[in-house]
Amino acid sequence: MPTVRHVYECPMRWADMDLLGHVNNVVYVDYLQEARVDMLRTHGPAATTGELAEGVVVVRHEVNYTAPLTFAFRPVRIECWVTEVRAASFTMAYEVFHDVAENKGGGRRVYLRATTVLTPYVFATERPRRLSREERAALEAFHEPVERTRPEKFGPVRRDKLGHYRVNVRFSDVDVYGHVNNVKYFEYFQEARILMTARLWKGMPEGTHEPSVVVAQTDVDYKLPILFRPEPYDAWSAITHVGNRSMTIESEICDDDTVLSRARVVMVFYDPVHDRAVPPPEAYRERLLTAAAG
Repeated sequence: MPTVRHVYECPMRWADMDLLGHVNNVVYVDYLQEARVDMLRTHGPAATTGELAEGVVVVRHEVNYTAPLTFAFRPVRIECWVTEVRAASFTMAYEVFHDVAENKGGGRRVYLRATTVLTPYVFATERPRRLSREERAALEAFHEPVERTRPEKFGPVRRDKLGHYRVNVRFSDVDVYGHVNNVKYFEYFQEARILMTARLWKGMPEGTHEPSVVVAQTDVDYKLPILFRPEPYDAWSAITHVGNRSMTIESEICDDDTVLSRARVVMVFYDPVHDRAVPPPEAYRERLLTAAAG
């Protein structure tokens, strides 16, 4: 049987936009979740039971942002398929795009490519489970194998006052199982790095303009569930690399000494007027290099 790809027509909302008028990097992950659930609820056993669509947890996201997406009244299209099926996990790939009119050259404009590793989960016992034969058959209809590469390992994140953020979980952040939804982790990491850079830029010389940044790549590992509770969790962030036009920030969310999730984000300094990557102002670069050196 030839493999196929599922295409989801994803509506856009005005509230999805950031300060630059682009779809916020966090919102894309929500789009991917919608596309994944639509695919798994439409095809195979999940169409009747919903188990594979809703009874899974995300183990890892790898998200590559390739072009800014601005608001439109037409939906954005999301193509999704399966790149790996294992005994107790599977990996899905996605491409977010708009078709380009033939009078403009045809083809598609791609805004994002991503992969997600998922595992079936029994929430009543808080344990993963193996895929059933029927579930494997449904997934294999969308299977396009690719050469597997080992993800770059996360190291421990330096913990200091500059990179500390207290994560307060809202009741609306959790799903029906009491776990924080996987999309919200991106939001927490975003809030943490915004606070860190705000502290870093404090007291800059007059006449210097804070550089604009866009997210180019985000990788997130999910280790243990974050649960709703009155006490905040601790997020720690640190700048680990400074390039000519980019910087890398690594973060982790912890419950005391227990790491719940880790993230690596590549940020690109951006000129919104000319729509291109640019070096940061020298005063900002010096601060970044000092912070990266610890």
